[in-house]
Amino acid sequence: MTLDKSSLPSGAAATAPAWPRPDAVSSRRRRGPVLFGVSLGYFMVLLDSTVLSVAEPDLASSLHTSVTGLQWAANSYTVVFAALLLSAGALADRLGADRVFRAGVALFALESALCALAPNVTALVGARALLGASAAACVPASLALIGRLYPDRREHARAVASWAAISGAAVAAGPLAGGALVGVAGWRAVFLVNVPLGAVALALTATRRLRCQRGDRRLDWPAQLTACAALALATDGLIAAGAASWSHTAAALAGAVAAGVLFVRLEKRSPAPVLNRALLGTPAVRAGLAAGAAVNFALTGTLFVLPLLFQSRGMSPTATGLAFLPLTVPFVVNPPLTGRLVAKTGPRPPVLAGLVLLAAGSGVLGAAAWAAAPYIWSALGLLLAGVGISLALPALVTAITTAAPPGAGGAAGGLLNAVRQAGASLGIAAMGAPLTAGTDGPWAFAVAASVCAATALWFQRAHPKR
Repeated sequence: MTLDKSSLPSGAAATAPAWPRPDAVSSRRRRGPVLFGVSLGYFMVLLDSTVLSVAEPDLASSLHTSVTGLQWAANSYTVVFAALLLSAGALADRLGADRVFRAGVALFALESALCALAPNVTALVGARALLGASAAACVPASLALIGRLYPDRREHARAVASWAAISGAAVAAGPLAGGALVGVAGWRAVFLVNVPLGAVALALTATRRLRCQRGDRRLDWPAQLTACAALALATDGLIAAGAASWSHTAAALAGAVAAGVLFVRLEKRSPAPVLNRALLGTPAVRAGLAAGAAVNFALTGTLFVLPLLFQSRGMSPTATGLAFLPLTVPFVVNPPLTGRLVAKTGPRPPVLAGLVLLAAGSGVLGAAAWAAAPYIWSALGLLLAGVGISLALPALVTAITTAAPPGAGGAAGGLLNAVRQAGASLGIAAMGAPLTAGTDGPWAFAVAASVCAATALWFQRAHPKR
C-alpha cells in the first residue's frame, strides 16, 4: 500500500523526508503501548473462544453436567457474540468507540470472574452469554480506535497488521494455555486469567488520544434481538436433535424459522437495518460468507469434540493442549505467506485450497477416531486443517470486501465476522450431536468434512476462474 500524496499539504509530497523525524518516532513509541492495549482487548475475546475447549472434561466432572451442558456453556458465548456483532459497530459509532471499548473490556473481565465462580452449569451458561455481549462490544470498537490512533493510511495498515497478529496469537495460545491452566488449577482458572488481562488493557488505553465523539447513528434493537433469538433457537434445535429429543427439536427449529421470518419483516421496514441488503444480493459475497461460516463450523466444532475424545483415552489436560499445536501453529506462521499468495493469485485459489485441506483434515481426524489410531494420524489431520484455515480466512476477507458493492467493504467485513461466529455456534451444536447420541467422533468429523466440501463447490461456482 502506498501513501496517497493527495492527502498531504501542497508541496509536501516533493519535500517529504526519506526517514521519520524524531518527533514522528517519539509519537510512534507513545502510541505503541496504546495499540498493544487495544489489541489485548481483542486477544481476550479470541482467547475465550478457544481456551475453554481443553477444560471441558474437568468442567463436566466438577459441575456434573452432560455433553449438552458443555455445548451450551460454549454456545451461549458464541450465539450472543455472533448476533450482537451485527449492531456493535453502530453502537460504537453512537456512543463513542472509546467508551464502548473500555466498557466492553471492563465488563468482560468482571463477567469472566463470574464464570469462574459459577456454582452450576446454568449459572455458567448465563455468565457466558453476558460475556458474549461484552465481546461483541470490543471487536468493532477496537478497529475504530486504531483508525483514531493511526489516521495515516500507511501507518494504519501496519497497525491493523499488528492488531491481527497479537489478537490472532490467542487462537494458537488458547488450547495450550487452557491445558496448562486446567492442569495446575482446574477449569475455573481459564476464566480468571482474563481479569489481569483486562486490567492491563484498560491501563494501557487510559489516554486522551482515544477520545471519540458521540454520533447519531440509529440502532434497530427489535431486529437485533430477533436475530439473536433465531440463532439461539436454531442452535438449541441441533443440540436437542443430538439428544434425540425430537419434539424439542421440532419446536426449537419452528421457533427459529418464525424468528427468521420476523427478522426479515422488521429489516424491510427499518430505517436503520441491521444488515446491508446490497451485500446479500451479491452471489460472490453470499458464497464468501458461507465459506467463512464453514471454516468456523469445522474449527470450533473440532475444538469442542477432540478434547473430549483425547481425554477419554487418557490424555491429561496439558498433553491435550500440546496435542493441538499442529492445528494452531499455522495460524501464526502462515498469514504473511497467505497475504503474498493473495496478492499474486487473488483470493480464489487460497480460499478453495483452504476449504479442501480443511475437509481433508476433518476426514483424517474422523478416520483416526474410527480406527482409534495413534496420535500421529490425528496430528496429520490437525495439521491439514490448520494449514487450510490459515489459507482460507485471510483470503476470505479480501474476497468478500472486493466483491462487495462500492462503499460496503467495511460492512462486508463486519458481516463476515458475525457469520463466522454463527458458524461456530452451529459447529458446536452439530458436531457435538453425535457425542450426545452416544456415538464416537467419526460422525462429527464427517459432518465437518461434508460442510467444507459443499461450501468449496459453492465458492468455486460463485467465483469462476478468470
